[in-house]
Amino acid sequence: MTENSNIKIVNEVKEMQALSNSLKKEGSLISFVPTMGALHEGHLSLMSTAKEKGDFLVVSIFVNPTQFGPNEDFNKYTRDLDGDIKKISDIGVDVVFFPEVDEIYPEGFETYIEVQQLQKPLCGEFRPGHFQGVATVVLKLFNIVKPDIAIFGEKDYQQLLIIKKMVRDLHLEIEIIGMPIIREGDGLALSSRNAYLSDEQRLQALALSNSLNNIKRMFNDGENNIGNLVEAGTSILNESSIKDIDYLEIRDGNTLEDQEEAKKGDIVAIAAKVGNARLIDNTKL
Repeated sequence: MTENSNIKIVNEVKEMQALSNSLKKEGSLISFVPTMGALHEGHLSLMSTAKEKGDFLVVSIFVNPTQFGPNEDFNKYTRDLDGDIKKISDIGVDVVFFPEVDEIYPEGFETYIEVQQLQKPLCGEFRPGHFQGVATVVLKLFNIVKPDIAIFGEKDYQQLLIIKKMVRDLHLEIEIIGMPIIREGDGLALSSRNAYLSDEQRLQALALSNSLNNIKRMFNDGENNIGNLVEAGTSILNESSIKDIDYLEIRDGNTLEDQEEAKKGDIVAIAAKVGNARLIDNTKL
């Protein structure tokens, strides 16, 4: 264990588990925010909420290899522990859990978790194995950190549903809290991958939130035909020359099942590539 500023950095699983066990014996409520680093204001908002909800705040920084596909950006993903620590120094984080890959996935590791139905649509269709990697690492982190409360952002909406379902199905004694998307002033959803965008691409990326907002406006004005709504959203992407669209879909907000007509509470979800950055965004109807 090392210290950086007033934040303790724990690298080993056994040390983190021992610390959490001692905190639980004292009756402390552990709150937890798992991240892959490259922290931004969205992450910081999750941590501020977690600090309010618990007595002891643990943040993990771990770029999880099992949720990246073979042609994705695992090796390029930003890693800047010192920069991340500076960003969170005033929030009141008590411990950063910062393990090496072989600490989380020791030699011979072969046990994985799947939430079978929720992982299939949307990002699951285009990133096979991604949510298996997410569910597995989150369960491992829960078993290491032993939180009472864990905070996740709603930008990764499908991930949030999968984690809630896993916690429910496996009887984990953890409260999962989802927090609203944090956006730039112009509407762009905050994402670590925004750093990959040039100035021109960043302007182009605004089409994602503009598309969602247009669909929501049409729905609020009485349009519930999913074909019409998706067509209107897609036209905004096309006008911004965004052609590499994985999906723009409207699905049930709880089950992610296909809908015949849009209804209140449904999720409008989008994933598209802008330059080399794959961006996701969503809104609730």
